[in-house]
Amino acid sequence: MPRLQQVLAFSAREIDFVFRWRRELGEVFRFHGIIPGGPTITSHPDHVRSLFTANPKLVRSLTAESPLLPIVGPNSVLTANGPRHLRQRKLLLPPFHGEAIQRYVSAITDIAEREIDTWPVGRPVTLAPKMQAITLDVITSGILGIEGRPQPGTPEHGLVQTIKRLTRLSTTRLAKLAEFRNLGHKEAVGLQRRALAVIDRYTYGLIAERRSDAELQGREDIMSLIMRAQTEDGQALSDQEVRDELLTLILAGFETTANSLAWSWERLVRNPNAYEALREGVRGEQDSEGHVERVILETMRNRPVIPAVGRRVQVPWQLGDYGVAAGQPVTVSILLVHHREDVYPDPFSYRPDRWLQRSPDPGESSGEEPRDVEAGRRTVVKPGTYEWIPFGGGTRRCLGAALAMAEQRVVLRAMARRLDLEAVDPEPERAQHRNVTMIPAGGAQVIIRSCRT
Repeated sequence: MPRLQQVLAFSAREIDFVFRWRRELGEVFRFHGIIPGGPTITSHPDHVRSLFTANPKLVRSLTAESPLLPIVGPNSVLTANGPRHLRQRKLLLPPFHGEAIQRYVSAITDIAEREIDTWPVGRPVTLAPKMQAITLDVITSGILGIEGRPQPGTPEHGLVQTIKRLTRLSTTRLAKLAEFRNLGHKEAVGLQRRALAVIDRYTYGLIAERRSDAELQGREDIMSLIMRAQTEDGQALSDQEVRDELLTLILAGFETTANSLAWSWERLVRNPNAYEALREGVRGEQDSEGHVERVILETMRNRPVIPAVGRRVQVPWQLGDYGVAAGQPVTVSILLVHHREDVYPDPFSYRPDRWLQRSPDPGESSGEEPRDVEAGRRTVVKPGTYEWIPFGGGTRRCLGAALAMAEQRVVLRAMARRLDLEAVDPEPERAQHRNVTMIPAGGAQVIIRSCRT
């Protein structure tokens, strides 16, 4: 297949592309795309382990070469490599772990309930933008430290409204053209550059406002924590570094979680047994956490929002029987890993119960480390570290994974408790690619048949 045809086929229908060539060429194959060198694609858990556990100096992240680079900049924890990445990651870890996440749960609950109250009953609703409204409010609350909606005329309001408008436009043909034009560029050009100029005006305005805030030292929102953070040498982040991290957290945080929630409902309304099990579990008195957890795990397996992650190996690398030369890119297809029949029997079916396992009887022991999380009388099976990878892995695992899981638990539970939903169209929604994400083409369209208080 000519290189241009490969690029277009992969960009337009990545799912069809990778599944076709795995069938025809096997689980390790190479294609010629936009990434210099032509990536070798793999989907074997042993190969995933070798890349995720390797010294970061030997496997540099391909996000530094991705379409995200012109948007979030070179200083982001997402696009940086080497010492800079480790430095940024260390600075950003505290706000995304343990007690910090628990502080956000109450705000997430209030935001979800408030949003659900506004949804119409009896007519079609597109859930993706509804989910985005919730997750963007969570971002402004947890990351920016804003209670309620941002006030008009403030940098926060301008930033949020601009992101909403650009998100709506991002699936248009014009946006796709702008995305292609930026391939290979380190800085945005054309329409993307103009859009980023608007975002930057509000972002730098917000940074300047926060730096002049006399109460900065006492604030506990993530942005303030980032601005107060210092390296071991006592250096604080520059305005450019704060801007890059802020855009990374906002853009990567709100859209990926929103689309994972949209995919959950796109799947649930077309799989009535799974939906009924969730609804009964949440509305009953037992095992609600287990039902919600299984839905999240299965949705992120069956419809991962990020379909692939990549590394560029700095030394010759071995993938089973195949060798990769030093300096070549290797892509782990999350889609293919999550649809391995030897790991997930009947992989194309949506079955949250695949994550359900009977608790061992008292005194029963296999002598192995337990792989389960208690959930009532049964257990939710922990996903394999190198077999369930929607958040990536190793030193590049998504910093916001715990927050994303917390958001999904709260929103799914609230919706399952209050709403009775049906699909507008019984046919499944195909996946549409937007930048590096995979989203429901119809936005997860449903009809709300009833809404409980």
